[in-house]
This record gives sequence, C-alpha cells and structure tokens, in this order.
Amino acid sequence: MTYSDDFLKSVLSRTREIAVIGVSMNPVRPSYYVARYLSLKGYTVYPVNPGHAGKMLFGQEVRASVADCPASTDMIDIFRRPEHVPPIVDAALEALPKLRTVWMQIGVEHAEAAAKAEAHGVDVIQNRCPKIEYQRLYGELRMGGFNTGVISSKL
Repeated sequence: MTYSDDFLKSVLSRTREIAVIGVSMNPVRPSYYVARYLSLKGYTVYPVNPGHAGKMLFGQEVRASVADCPASTDMIDIFRRPEHVPPIVDAALEALPKLRTVWMQIGVEHAEAAAKAEAHGVDVIQNRCPKIEYQRLYGELRMGGFNTGVISSKL
C-alpha cells in the first residue's frame, strides 16, 4: 500500500492518544521502543498487553485490552500478527468513539479488518511504523535511516 506523505503527516499531527496493542515490557522489542518514542514525542500512549495488565509503562498503567483504554483514544497501533487484527479492530470500533486511525505495524496487514474500519470512517495504515514515518517526515532520520546521535566517521 502506498500512502502520501501529506496523508501520513496529517494523521501524525492530528493524533493525540495512541493505544499500542501488543506492547512489550522488554526494552529491546520494537513495540517497546516505538511506544516509548511516541510517548517522548508528546503523544499519550496507552500500553495494551493482557500479560502485563496493571504494571506501569511510560507513566501509564498497562491495559488488558483496547476496551480498557480511555474513550478519547484516537489511534490504535497494532503489534500483533495479522490473524489477531479483526477482533482488535472490532473492539476498538466498539469501545473508542473518538477513534480516527487504525495503524498496523510493519508486516501486519488485514484487508477485511481494514475495510471494516474504513466503512466506519476510520483511516487505516498498514505495514508501516509510526515511529519511522514520524522520523522520516519530520527530518529526524539520517542518511542510513537511523538517528543514533553518535558521530562515528573519522576524517
């Protein structure tokens, strides 16, 4: 799927509260550092993982399900295998009246769930990462695609 930069930037700029579904407590897992990055960029991030419900992560209590997130949540970011996407989207459409975006991480696509969300007026982005798109669109990525903050070349 292709998405225009203007569309991606509009989604990232309008979004305020993100439920990260399938977040890990392990700091080397992509779901952890993507959620952490988004929280550092000013988004309110609600971590969702039933195996860690009740613990604290990024200043928020980990929720057991998307239905436990505040009604004001306007985006979900799904870090689950494609076969798990339909019930997540169904729960989000039911529980989150302010939902405007369903974002599926790199490697995650589900056409039927996407069509259902779009039929409810919700924007869908599949097989992309909001952290990578944010960095790319707001000039934070370097030539190699990573912003390490370390100068490693010598003259």
